[in-house]
Amino acid sequence: MATTDRQATTLALAHALAAAERGLAVIPLSRTKLPALRSPHRHAPDATGPPCHGECGRFGHGVYDASTDPARIRDLFAAAPWATGYGIACGLPPHHLIGIDLDTKTGTDSSAALRALARRHRFTLPATVVVLTPSGGRHLWLSGPADVVVPNSAGRLAPGIDIRGAGGYLVGPGSRTAHGVYTAAPGTAHRVPAPCPPALLRLLLPPPRPSHDPAAPPPDRHGQALVHFVLAAHRGRRNSRLFWAACRAYENGIGPALAASLVEAAVTTGLPEHEARATVASAARRTAGRS
Repeated sequence: MATTDRQATTLALAHALAAAERGLAVIPLSRTKLPALRSPHRHAPDATGPPCHGECGRFGHGVYDASTDPARIRDLFAAAPWATGYGIACGLPPHHLIGIDLDTKTGTDSSAALRALARRHRFTLPATVVVLTPSGGRHLWLSGPADVVVPNSAGRLAPGIDIRGAGGYLVGPGSRTAHGVYTAAPGTAHRVPAPCPPALLRLLLPPPRPSHDPAAPPPDRHGQALVHFVLAAHRGRRNSRLFWAACRAYENGIGPALAASLVEAAVTTGLPEHEARATVASAARRTAGRS
C-alpha cells in the first residue's frame, strides 16, 4: 500500500475518533465511499433467516458495525488498513442524525429546490454542520427526535435531494475518496447538529400506510424475515436484495400476499417505488410455475 494511502488511513482514523468523541458512531470507508469491510456472510446468499446485524460478533455489517468506542473503532480500522475515510451512522442516539444530501450530479439546483421547499412549507433551515463534497454538493446535518424514524430516500423530496436516515450513513469530513476530500464548511465544523424543523421533518417521513383489509393475516415468520432482509439493504444492493426476497416469496407461495410489504420495505431504503414494483413483478414472472 502506498505511503499516501497509509497517511490517508491514519488521518481517517483520527477524524473518526474525533467524531466519536462528539457522540457520532463511525465505520471505516473505502475510497469508493462504501463500507471498507465486506460482509462475512457474502458466501451464504441462500440464508432464509433474518439478516445478521452483527450478532455473529464479526465485522462487516456496514452501519451495524458503527461505534463510538475508541477501542472498537481502532479494531475496525486495523481490520481495514485500506480505509481512507469514515462513515457516520444516521439515526442513532444521542443526535439521531439526519443528513440532507444536496447533490450536483443531476443537473438541477438542489440548493434552490430546498430553499423553495422552505418557502412553500414555511420553515427556516437552522445554522448547523455543513460538509462540502468533492463534486460540489453539500451535506447538511440535522438532529431528529428520538421517537421518530426517518427513512433513507433518493430524490423523493425534490430532484437532487437525498435523505440519509436510519440505516444510512454520511461520509465524514476529512475522508479521502476516489474523487477528492470531504471537508467541513468554514465555521461549521464545531457546531452541534441543529434540530430538524418540524415542517421539514414531516416532509421526510413516509406517507401514512393505506388501511389494510383487517381480515388479511399478517406475514408469517418467513415473510417477516424476507421483509427484514430487504430493509437491511444498502445502496448498491437494494434492488438485488429485493429481487432475491421476492423470488423466495413467490417460490413459497406467499408472493401475492407479501408483495406490497416488500415494495414498502424497498422504498423505505430509498429505492424508487416504480423500480421496486417492477423488480417484484420481474420476480413473479421469473418464478412462475415454480411454487
